[in-house]
Amino acid sequence: MEVVDQWTGQLAGALQKALRLTNEGFAGELGTAVRTVAKWNAEPELVPVPEIQRALDTLLCRAPEDARARFARIAATESMSPDEAVRSRRLLTSVGGAPSSEAERRLADDRNITAALQWLDKQTGGSPGRSRKAVAERLASIDPCELQDRGRRRILISREQIANALTEYYATGLGEHQPYSTQVDGQSVATSVLVRKQWLDLGLDLAEGDRLRLDDDPEAVVSVVVDELGADAATQRLAETLITNARIINSPLYRLTGIDVSHEAIEGTVGVTDFVSYALTMDLLEAELIDALAEGRPMVPGSLPLRDRYLPDVNTVVNVDRRLCAGGALALFAVARPGSRARRGTPDYLLLIQERSGHVLNSARRLAVIPKAFHEPLVDYADDTQLAATLEREMEEELFGRDDVDSTEGGLVDADPMHPTRLSEPMRWLYDRAGGSHWRMECTGFGLNLVSGNFEFASLIVIEDEEWWTRYGGRIRANWESHGLRRYSTLDRSVLKSLTLDPAWSNEGLFALTHGLRRLADIDDQRVNLPTIE
Repeated sequence: MEVVDQWTGQLAGALQKALRLTNEGFAGELGTAVRTVAKWNAEPELVPVPEIQRALDTLLCRAPEDARARFARIAATESMSPDEAVRSRRLLTSVGGAPSSEAERRLADDRNITAALQWLDKQTGGSPGRSRKAVAERLASIDPCELQDRGRRRILISREQIANALTEYYATGLGEHQPYSTQVDGQSVATSVLVRKQWLDLGLDLAEGDRLRLDDDPEAVVSVVVDELGADAATQRLAETLITNARIINSPLYRLTGIDVSHEAIEGTVGVTDFVSYALTMDLLEAELIDALAEGRPMVPGSLPLRDRYLPDVNTVVNVDRRLCAGGALALFAVARPGSRARRGTPDYLLLIQERSGHVLNSARRLAVIPKAFHEPLVDYADDTQLAATLEREMEEELFGRDDVDSTEGGLVDADPMHPTRLSEPMRWLYDRAGGSHWRMECTGFGLNLVSGNFEFASLIVIEDEEWWTRYGGRIRANWESHGLRRYSTLDRSVLKSLTLDPAWSNEGLFALTHGLRRLADIDDQRVNLPTIE
């Protein structure tokens, strides 16, 4: 059964008609007010809040088969926008209990799924086509409603629960490495990001201090052996990816092969792997952990079989040259604004925070800073090792609307997508003023995330020239990876304290947020009124 990407008042009204419910009955099923249902009927373009979006998903999934068929017909025949019409036509062909035609099409034709299946055949020593058959059989056995229910159970697991569980699992052998924690106005907050003291509060200018280079040693290639347990988990991941229509693109990724971080520089080497190798091995550990927490299982070696296999101890975590260690850069984005009447004429910084989309494969529905990206080459494997290259590309993609630098859209055909002549206006303004006092890009901290073993370069992007916001503030728009975009003022101390204590944060997102706020206070204490972060 197809999952509706985004409910509108019109689609909600179609579901109400299909279920033959009054406004009162429909509101009761969803746990919302009658006036809210009436408003959807009056404003068909209205997008319900995330909690109601999830309730509508559940109501559709659990509806009788005849009601789902009516919903698809009503949605297809009523007046809709072009995007909604496409969604409804897909719904009309997938209201039965079997996997949707879209999932079957992708299994047959999607070159990225094919690459994943071929990789799995190779790593397991299976005959060609064996993994495709296994995924097809798994598709037929998956209950979409159970999949949605499990997704909702996962959302209820907080960042703190994840952090505490991993601290318990890796309690033996932490030594000089410790999970990063902080205090916000005296209230403790824990994360799963493993750090050393010299990796924190860096304030490194990425134009000067980033010395990551490409590792051309052929011995740097890591061979991943996938046993029966790993193959079963990878098969399940691929089947669920098809059912939920999540994106999986087999693009190249950098993997860390050596690292030495200090307050003077980031020294290190990266090799090249591919996304499929990561998605079907290390990235499986997050779901295994969260499901175990939801089921109340103990967090000790032996209770998490995939983690026992791929990331069993702290020694494995920190020796990045002996395992597949993918990861990325994520940055707190802060823009100087002139004073306004609402802020009593006091200038501030605007902060942007995202809620991750349900269509991303990791940190789905979690809060995160933006931009956030895997560290990966765009076109030049040597030059693109610089963290600034990833962050600038992600600003273009995630904030400024350029989809031609989005690696999830397919192969890149331009020789230099980040050439000055190709840049968006907001990015070109920054490019022309690089190296001055108008803006800066810094690495604020480094850590290894115990969730999946990822490396995390926490960063800060600060635009200090108010002219930029005046010119381009209206041009910022998050892409498909974000379910929603929030904005905060650095003058709202109590609001920012509540934000940092929100349990919905991803661990790496909170790591970047708290480090970014600390550094922002050092840069300009006149525009900020922040909680104390120690």
